Amino acid sequence: MMKTILSRRAVMALFAVAATFSVGAAQAQSTLEEAREAGYIRVGFANEAPFGFATPDGKLTGESPEVVRAVMAKLGIKEIDGVLTEFGSLIPGLQAGRFDLVAAGIFVNPARCQQVLFSEPTYGIGQAMLVQKGNPKSITDYSTFAQNKDLKLAVMAGAVEAGYAADSGVDQSQLVVLPDQSSLVAAVKAGRADAAALTALSIADMASKNPETESTRPFGTVAGKSVVGHGAIAFRKDDAAFVEAFNAELKKFLGSEEHLALVTPLGFGKDYMPTKTTAELCAGE
Repeated sequence: MMKTILSRRAVMALFAVAATFSVGAAQAQSTLEEAREAGYIRVGFANEAPFGFATPDGKLTGESPEVVRAVMAKLGIKEIDGVLTEFGSLIPGLQAGRFDLVAAGIFVNPARCQQVLFSEPTYGIGQAMLVQKGNPKSITDYSTFAQNKDLKLAVMAGAVEAGYAADSGVDQSQLVVLPDQSSLVAAVKAGRADAAALTALSIADMASKNPETESTRPFGTVAGKSVVGHGAIAFRKDDAAFVEAFNAELKKFLGSEEHLALVTPLGFGKDYMPTKTTAELCAGE
């Protein structure tokens, strides 16, 4: 019987191959698997109430984090770990791996669908504007700014409102681009902007906390097109399996008593249920 004798070099080569397979297996672990193993997942948010924000005692809440927390529990992930980021940096931060998903009520649109994967929408909502108490400039919507080039409109960097303004004929020079909600409120209160544009729920929340301001009447059409925005959870492009698993649980969760009990105190509820799919929104429908 012949014996096979391996050289030192051959043995080392076998170890190298084994190590390569080991590293490859580790790298193949998905984001969902990693989160299940760790017991938590990292969530990017922009401190925009009522979509995703931190309470004074540090709890991450809002419509998106609460939905994510509930769905993750069903997927075997017990905790979510919030990472505060300016709104305009949410998608770049997700792509760079600073966090595993975005829970900030981010609207689904074709441009963003080129950058990230979205869950199915978790809500649908229109627009409004924050103005000084009494609305001294009689502002109604974007058309007011298109008709009066002396007016200034505050918008949040990276949000959809700048695009809505452009579609309505508002000049770029009229925009005051700011990083967050508190900056929008400060600009309106100080008169640096005549109004600030955001979703109707955000504006209502801002006005309720700042008695020197008020909300215009909500509106759902801009330049003849519907601007009822649909928010969803954003994932990295290579996390398709994660999105599929998330959507499977989300479908059963949305509209349930558990879901409505979580989001109604935040201003959402059965009147803000989504009316479009992510596929439709990514196609620009």
